[in-house]
Amino acid sequence: MSRSMNRRTFLKATAATAAGAGAIPSFSIGQPGPSANSKLNIAMIGAGNIAGMAYWGCNNENIVALADVDENMFLQKAEEFPQLEKARKFKDFRVMLDEMENEIDAVCINTPDHTHFVATIAAMERGMHVITQKPLTHNIWEAQTLQKAKHKYGVVTNMAVQGHTYDGIRQMREWYEADVFGQITEVRSFFGGPGWREFDGDPNNNHYFMRPDVLPPVEQPVPSHLDWDLWKGPSTTDLPYHGVYHPKGWRGYYPFGNGLIGDWLAHVSDAPVWILDLYDPVSVELEMVLNGSDVIVPDANVVRWDFERRGDKAPCTFYWHNGWGKYMPDKPEEWTWGEPDEKMPAGTLYFGEKQIGFTDNRSNKPRLANQEAMREFKAAGYPEEVYPRVKGGPFAEWLRAIKGEGPEPGANFDFASPFTVMALLGALVMRHGGKIDWDAKTGQITNRPELNAFVKPEVRPGWEYGEVLWV
Repeated sequence: MSRSMNRRTFLKATAATAAGAGAIPSFSIGQPGPSANSKLNIAMIGAGNIAGMAYWGCNNENIVALADVDENMFLQKAEEFPQLEKARKFKDFRVMLDEMENEIDAVCINTPDHTHFVATIAAMERGMHVITQKPLTHNIWEAQTLQKAKHKYGVVTNMAVQGHTYDGIRQMREWYEADVFGQITEVRSFFGGPGWREFDGDPNNNHYFMRPDVLPPVEQPVPSHLDWDLWKGPSTTDLPYHGVYHPKGWRGYYPFGNGLIGDWLAHVSDAPVWILDLYDPVSVELEMVLNGSDVIVPDANVVRWDFERRGDKAPCTFYWHNGWGKYMPDKPEEWTWGEPDEKMPAGTLYFGEKQIGFTDNRSNKPRLANQEAMREFKAAGYPEEVYPRVKGGPFAEWLRAIKGEGPEPGANFDFASPFTVMALLGALVMRHGGKIDWDAKTGQITNRPELNAFVKPEVRPGWEYGEVLWV
């Protein structure tokens, strides 16, 4: 039997044993056979742009394979990371996973949102550990299915959201649990933008939100280096190729992304969701919106989620604001940071019975809204540290867990999946307006059943994954 076959057999057996025992699967460094140099074999699905984070995070491992539908992406980071030259290159990640199944230990998914799910679960089905860029998935059913897959396949999972590894998010939870704020009944997360730019004809101008002269964008010739059919993946959209979508502008278009709720909510709102258990809203409502359509995301909006009591936590209302002016929350009277006419930085406000708190746009750097109160609080001494701090960010955390050198990542799919469902309910109401009543137990919209078609959209033939988990 080949060395690579020994390696895959070992890792699959480890994952299966861990899944059956309810433990975290691990890769045991120093064991004979699996890895002579104590390094993992990593594959990348999505080789450019945000993949740079994955390259940095996994640079001390063996990056053995890259998959990307755009040949140009293979070259984008090659100078910065010379080991990529030796990695095998594939256009279709499914071919890569089939041909190298016995040589790949773990996979980083760095694709646009609409292909996160198919790439992630295809790796999990083969017993490979996975880390997926935020947001975890493009629709609600996909997020729910990945949580089921985590338990079925017993692999180490993580969502690559940096803030969940920062000290600040842990410190804020410690303050809350020490009763610094009392009950928190209202939370407002906010971020400016999207900062639309007019498409200038160059698809490589590296802007995340680009708008063409005409909507929907008219068809353009597909570049020779791009496989547009593969890029669309499971999407049933009939939108033809246009340079506004690829390589970065897809976030602004619902068939591929979910605007700033899909882009920044996972960062800004990580802390309040984790600290306050804001996972299963009873309703979600679009309170304000500016422009937008069934294809393109709005210029600005305010979305409201309502949560009932969660254990000893009081009912809570959560708001997401993006845009400017009236679409942003009012500055609390208690806010004394900066100049009186200075805008608040993007982040989250926590309205408690005793204090108003704040975390920044990465769910980090907690503070009280009143600067004098913050000075007194600091002088008296912060509450005791309860939650272990994480070193090195989400990729390092994930790699340590795979190797058995650390605990399960904090943003594993038992956290990331319900967090993503919560966020995508907001994206759904942002797109369709009005109010949604949500039944978390059944995973169904109860007052507008026609919208359940968007909870689990149809996929193109050949892209069906995860159905076995719902039998």
